[in-house]
Amino acid sequence: MENIVELRNELLDNFEKLKSKQMDLKMGKELTNAAGKVINSAKLELEYNTFIGNKEPISFLQTVKKKKTI
Repeated sequence: MENIVELRNELLDNFEKLKSKQMDLKMGKELTNAAGKVINSAKLELEYNTFIGNKEPISFLQTVKKKKTI
């Protein structure tokens, strides 16, 4: 998983699997818990960068792919 968009898409897929009973509830809870920890770590990094005035982008939060140059 490369970025927040991929994480969100995976969570949505898991939600659909849970609704259709293709995924065990315990597994769904564990995946959601792990995703929450990933999101919280990205949030902490963002808050820290804001606090210290770092303007460098956080790769995990980047959702626009850069155009490749030839």
